[in-house]
Amino acid sequence: MLRLLAEGCSNQAIAERLVITVGTAKWHAHNIYAKLGVSRRTQAVARARALGLIT
Repeated sequence: MLRLLAEGCSNQAIAERLVITVGTAKWHAHNIYAKLGVSRRTQAVARARALGLIT
């Protein structure tokens, strides 16, 4: 999910690639933001890179 966020995929594109609903994609994104302590997609990607979770 983080890799797809970093690629700039929309929630719709993420849902299609992971074969889940858009609502589920949004829910997972929200949970990731909370765990990383951020409120936006770009902040999540930057924080994940800083933590070495994605390259």
